[in-house]
This record gives sequence, structure tokens and C-alpha cells, in this order.
Amino acid sequence: MTEHDAVAEVYPGVVIDSRVMHGVPVIKGTRIPVRLIVGQLAGGESIEAVVGAYAITEEQIRTALGYAAERLGAETVYVASSP
Repeated sequence: MTEHDAVAEVYPGVVIDSRVMHGVPVIKGTRIPVRLIVGQLAGGESIEAVVGAYAITEEQIRTALGYAAERLGAETVYVASSP
């Protein structure tokens, strides 16, 4: 395994692997991107519908939401004031 093939668990249950989905964060053991899960929920899908559509658990959905919340919490947003 080379440096570029490294797998990193960036949050419990969320991994980044350059060989899986071009290195975007996915639920560990799947090829399901976190952004897909969060996007489905943001678009109005129920947790049950996402569980059924992607064959994942409710716990994995909560993991995706936890990772997203952590990433947003680490982000700094600057608002430019108007003149």
C-alpha cells in the first residue's frame, strides 16, 4: 500500500480511502458518501427511507450526521459587511 492508498478514519464510522469514491468521506465498509446521506435527509427523505434505499442502519445515518456537524463546527465563516 502506498501513501496515496492510505485509509483514514476521520470520524468514528467514517473513512476516507483514495480507492473508494475518489477519496470522499464514506460510511465505513460501504461506498456510500456522507454527503449523499445528509443530502437525502436535507431533501426531505425520512431516516427510514434512507435506510431502505441504501441498506444502511439508523446508526450509520447518525454517524453521517455527526461527522457533518463536526465538520461544520470546525468551519469559520466570514461575512463581509456592505459599505
